[in-house]
Amino acid sequence: QVQLVESGGGLVQPGGSLRLSCAASGSIVSLNPMGWYRQAPGKERELVAAITSGASPNYADSVKGRFTISRDNAKRTVYLQMNSLKPEDTAVYYCSGYRTSDNRWAYWGQGTQVTVSS
Repeated sequence: QVQLVESGGGLVQPGGSLRLSCAASGSIVSLNPMGWYRQAPGKERELVAAITSGASPNYADSVKGRFTISRDNAKRTVYLQMNSLKPEDTAVYYCSGYRTSDNRWAYWGQGTQVTVSS
């Protein structure tokens, strides 16, 4: 059973920074692509950033140059460093693991709230 636990959310002023962490059970972090999604009120969940098992990152256009995804295999943890935060980044952020057996984002954390407001 894969478990993902996010932490690091909170309230931050526009222009500020936060770092989200996703601690995983098992070896999913080192073997599978991992990603961060977010869902704002009234909007669909969207993929913000993903990192392959080979550590190649991809980002949504809305966060390029501001967010950085990284992975520490020894700690079984995936991070999302968020800089220059904007009010439109306000959302619940979810960590997700990709399951290659059926090619879908199958594993999910409980989510952590990020609020960007003055």
